[in-house]
Amino acid sequence: MFIKQFYTNCLSEAAYYIESEGEAAIIDPLRDIQPYLDLAAERKASITYIFETHFHADFVSGHIDLSHKTGAPIIYGPGARTKYKVYNAKDGEQFQLGKLTIEVLHTPGHTLESSCYLLKNEHGKAQALFTGDTLFVGDVGRPDLSSGDLSSEELAGIMYETLQEKILPLADDVMVYPAHGPGSSCGKNLGPNTFSTIGEERKTNYALKTQSKEDFIAAVTNGLTAAPVYFAINANINQSGYEAIDAVIAKGTTPLSLEHFKAARAADAWVLDTRPAALFTKGFIPGSIFIGLEGRFAEWAGMLLPFKSKIILVTERGKEEETVTRLARVGFENVAGYLKGSFETWNNAGETIDLIVDVEADELIMDIPHDAKLLVVDVRREQEFEEGHLDKALNLPLQDMTDPALLAQFDDDQNLYIHCAGGYRSVIAASLMKKEGIHNLRNVLGGWNSIRIQEEAQIVKDTEQLK
Repeated sequence: MFIKQFYTNCLSEAAYYIESEGEAAIIDPLRDIQPYLDLAAERKASITYIFETHFHADFVSGHIDLSHKTGAPIIYGPGARTKYKVYNAKDGEQFQLGKLTIEVLHTPGHTLESSCYLLKNEHGKAQALFTGDTLFVGDVGRPDLSSGDLSSEELAGIMYETLQEKILPLADDVMVYPAHGPGSSCGKNLGPNTFSTIGEERKTNYALKTQSKEDFIAAVTNGLTAAPVYFAINANINQSGYEAIDAVIAKGTTPLSLEHFKAARAADAWVLDTRPAALFTKGFIPGSIFIGLEGRFAEWAGMLLPFKSKIILVTERGKEEETVTRLARVGFENVAGYLKGSFETWNNAGETIDLIVDVEADELIMDIPHDAKLLVVDVRREQEFEEGHLDKALNLPLQDMTDPALLAQFDDDQNLYIHCAGGYRSVIAASLMKKEGIHNLRNVLGGWNSIRIQEEAQIVKDTEQLK
């Protein structure tokens, strides 16, 4: 028996490779499938099954491309309806993988088609449960994403029955391999680890502790934040199908001359700059949106970029394919190429450039008492803001900044100081504001992590609002 977890930090996503006797199965593959093919080739194994736990909302699966490359069937649990060929397994149906058996457990609650896969050894003993978004380390999947006309409360009630009937009867030593780890928006507050055991979750996971159905429903539905807007788009793509990843990469990695790049920009293509924040702030093409590869790139791209408009890229040299691939992970197939020679091509041609002024946290604190027009714009999430923020700061979460009305609230004579937690999100926010014509702004280096340690900082904690 061989099990490997493929964990992608920027999406907090886990895919799995299981192998026995030269036969391999992949569970919840990411859009870029080459790592699975490479591992199978390295181990001289054949991929014979592709299992999907549900219609993922936070990323586009690689199941269709992987099936085309290997001939392996795509297997969903009961109730999954697609526009491409799949095999819908019955609850309790078993699949042989070498000396191992994989049993389908239909586990609705996160979504109606959600299923877990129970791995048994050659003696029939349960070894591991691949839980998808049904059970996480320390949490369960949110019940408000994609299940027709059912309410979150109704789905939470279904999930309660699922956990009681399908998960809790398993032995304590069964490994738990979920589809997501810390930082994922598919749950409320996932634990720090990417795997666990049934016994450990039974002791520490609030959702598996003894409680009434009513208490469980209240616990899993209370405090749910709005799902990212791209979740519904990705879930639909996973259900309907998509363009082959090879074609998406070939189109997106087309080098564009300065003339062709300018023509696409003039035709309303969005310019996405993925260079490091420290490079972007020193100079960029006017109107560019910054989302750096060094952060939770695909997630923020999904939240902030349009899926129907053309996107053209400015990247570090050699990062073009990585950028297109990571965009494809959340469903972007509209990248039309990249500026050949990167930003230097634009700059060396004498074209107009823009920049963002960076300031240290101590400079912000010194300026606050002496500038009546100064406004601190804190782009962290509401919960982060409530746990501590500068007095009189405006909380404008980054995920909300696609709303033009929110950006229209600023006056031309205000001096805006933008910050997040560490400095990544604030540069994204500043680029969005610049694109909307708001130029009198500064980016606070180090964000809240630097601000909160300043002796003169007037910090407010909204403890009465904490969830």
